[in-house]
Amino acid sequence: MTGRIAILGGTFDPIHFGHLAIAEDVRVALQAARVLFVPTAQQPFKTGVRNAEARHRLAMVQLAVADNPHFAVSAIEIQRGGISYTVETVAQLREYYPGDALCFIVGADAAADLHRWFDVERLLQLCQIAVVERPGYTLDLPALYAMLPAARSRIIPLAGPAFNISATELRERLVRGQPIRYHVPSAVRHYIEQHGVYGKVDPR
Repeated sequence: MTGRIAILGGTFDPIHFGHLAIAEDVRVALQAARVLFVPTAQQPFKTGVRNAEARHRLAMVQLAVADNPHFAVSAIEIQRGGISYTVETVAQLREYYPGDALCFIVGADAAADLHRWFDVERLLQLCQIAVVERPGYTLDLPALYAMLPAARSRIIPLAGPAFNISATELRERLVRGQPIRYHVPSAVRHYIEQHGVYGKVDPR
């Protein structure tokens, strides 16, 4: 296959409609053949955070994307284990998809720290970066280019959906016994309830 593949990495703890809306917006805007969801094993900037087990996060992502033929899931970071460095993942995906243009998706909030990413200049050689606006965050491109000159011509700024859903907030709602219906796909909500991923859940 020759085309463009967009890559959306993240903890997905849990995956929610905000993730899915961003992925679909990027797919359409870039005319990508597919969006590849890559759940992390451990994010470099969240080493002190305890996440749901990788098997649960992977299963929830698989359930969430099942009804979209343009979405797919890769477990390469979970299989690799350890801290998930984006550059290593993209380099591995480059071997899997040698004829495709790769584009990694990040939110405007994460893009502000792009200069801190491990081996980011190599990452920018391997793929473009689609930076998606998020509610409350504005992408300061001049500041980004000043800190990371290699990013010039490698950044694709995109407007994002006006969803303001946070996985952290969803976990807090679950702890408080508040419903998460209409925040996550029904299949994901049922999985959380059936497997007790975040403890006892009110099945409303």
